[in-house]
Amino acid sequence: METVTLLGIDLGKHSFHVHAQSRTGHQVWRKKLNRSQLIETVANTPICRIVMESCSGAHFLARKFAQFGHDVRLIAPQYVKPFVKGNKNDFVDAEAICEAASRPAMRFAAARNEHQQTMSALHRTRDLLIRNRGSAHNQIHAYLVEFGIAISKGPAAIRKLPAVLEANELPPRLVALLEQLRNHIIYLNEQIQTIECELKALLSEDEAAQRLLTIPGIGPITASVLATQAGNVRQCRTSRDFAASLGLVPRQYSTGGKSTLLGISNAGTSTCGRCLSNVPEQS
Repeated sequence: METVTLLGIDLGKHSFHVHAQSRTGHQVWRKKLNRSQLIETVANTPICRIVMESCSGAHFLARKFAQFGHDVRLIAPQYVKPFVKGNKNDFVDAEAICEAASRPAMRFAAARNEHQQTMSALHRTRDLLIRNRGSAHNQIHAYLVEFGIAISKGPAAIRKLPAVLEANELPPRLVALLEQLRNHIIYLNEQIQTIECELKALLSEDEAAQRLLTIPGIGPITASVLATQAGNVRQCRTSRDFAASLGLVPRQYSTGGKSTLLGISNAGTSTCGRCLSNVPEQS
């Protein structure tokens, strides 16, 4: 049997499909495994390169497999899709991951450590609470407008809400509902402040984030986002590569030697999900 040099793993919640490939690119074996079987199989596999899509759960497994001595790489899903052959299924996806990883110019993403994943989770929770707070604000405004009452926008309007309710005759049940929404906004504000305190505590333990805070215009939120998303910035050859990884590049539609630059977009996933997959990893 040929020696396994490359493992492509299609990740799932409970089942994982593994495609093992030799140096010449031929399939050695493929298996469907549960989580415990996957870890046991990888632990007993000779040192090789393991490649997965950079999605939920990939960073934990990347750290786990690296402890066994394997060379673990993560690829952005959009770079794997062109290598899917024929009809899509899990084993075909695993094989496509191997095909993508075999390309010499392929771009890989860095695996996050536990500190970065924790900070990312805090940011996503903070974003969720802010969205919920905005929804509650809008709901209060909508209910009052239905009864001919227009109040100003922003936190000041919520602080003045008791005076507005007292000055206008509204149904008692609606008043109770508005007060309940106001209390919910106050609770969300407290939760957001708690998370921001947690972020500042994590920043004090991160040397890179502390250096970011010395840059004019960079505050705790921006510094923590950059420290989370950047990971090991040694994978960026230049500052332009780093800017490109954050999506700060114009969309391009060039042909026939004529360059056409369009607007700047996120160039990929959302802020908390972006994983520096747009720059090549340095060897």
